[in-house]
Amino acid sequence: MIESKIKVLRKAAQVSTVQDSDKIWCVIAGNEEMVNNVAYAAISAKERVKIVFREHVNLKESFVRKKFDFIMLHGDSNIIRELSLICKENGGAYLKIAPYYVKNESNLILLVAPDNAIKKFAGDAEKDNIKFSFILEDKTTGFIETDVSITNHLPKLLRDVVDPLFKLTDMVLSTILISTDEQYIKQIKKVANSNQIFVVEFKEIIEEE
Repeated sequence: MIESKIKVLRKAAQVSTVQDSDKIWCVIAGNEEMVNNVAYAAISAKERVKIVFREHVNLKESFVRKKFDFIMLHGDSNIIRELSLICKENGGAYLKIAPYYVKNESNLILLVAPDNAIKKFAGDAEKDNIKFSFILEDKTTGFIETDVSITNHLPKLLRDVVDPLFKLTDMVLSTILISTDEQYIKQIKKVANSNQIFVVEFKEIIEEE
């Protein structure tokens, strides 16, 4: 399935048109294998889409370490649409950020974290009277890897049996795009960092492009 989509992407990237398709931004998040597939497909269509950055995140909560990846892309909307299908078919979260949002929404900020951390962030921001608006949101439906460090102390034979049970997690990963006023940006970053949320200020990405 992945290989067939990559062939389609390669053909699409080679097709020259009089007028290029609109360029859009997108963020894809989920388990490492899914993001690897998206990255590979994006590289196969590198003439029409660019990998802006990719992050591998490890979050430790008590004895549990949660692992996930996310990637930001920019390029041809048709190619990115195909990449989004790889994401959604494999349980990932996907945000399509059209030029409209970049032009018309002030101070866009991307947040990526487990869903419970995002909800905690929203609650903390409300308590501190930090104003922001939700623009886009998506959540994973697929497998997200976790490690439980307490199993490291078990005998290997028992650990081999127990580890897979802990790795089967129902953790939901959320990707959120918000808009806020300039005065709240530092506060939002502070609250997000305290909740172990990955934060990207969108204008910094645009300035680098």
